[in-house]
Amino acid sequence: MKPITIVFSATATTLAIIAFAVAAFGESVQKAKPTFVTEIPPGYRDWKLISVAHEEGNLNDIRAILGNDIAVKAYRQGTLPLPEGSIIARIAWTFDESQENNNAFAPFLKQGVQRSFVAGHPTNGVQFMVKDSKKYFATGGWGYAHFNDGKPASDTFMQSCFPCHQTIKSRDYVFAHYAP
Repeated sequence: MKPITIVFSATATTLAIIAFAVAAFGESVQKAKPTFVTEIPPGYRDWKLISVAHEEGNLNDIRAILGNDIAVKAYRQGTLPLPEGSIIARIAWTFDESQENNNAFAPFLKQGVQRSFVAGHPTNGVQFMVKDSKKYFATGGWGYAHFNDGKPASDTFMQSCFPCHQTIKSRDYVFAHYAP
């Protein structure tokens, strides 16, 4: 074999190995990035109630925490971590005082002591957590989503999800407790 052919063959083999390594490395780096949920799970409004919450301060909302069948079954059985395929939804409304209810309850309550609040207008979008430990490995096995008027929030906005949920790693990164 001619020396030029050997050099050419060795160079081509080396370049092929380098190209393969770069492609494999790039793919693993891409998989390590947090991936956010970009589609609203169908039928979430028909899921079962896990809990409700009231957030004060700037949010001042009342929230319903819903779960798909997998998540609800796990919550009822006290299973943590939640199993693969669990999806949790958070929907929220303004937390509005109801003067109509206050007037109706007035004869039965001490004046000014009790007030009634109800869910008002939808607020702060709809949020989801989707359990897929392989796909969302970099964010504790959970994919996060936030939609305003059906449109996903920006990646920059979504960067705040996991750091907040990371504070409750011992609860599988989930804030909601089951309310039987």
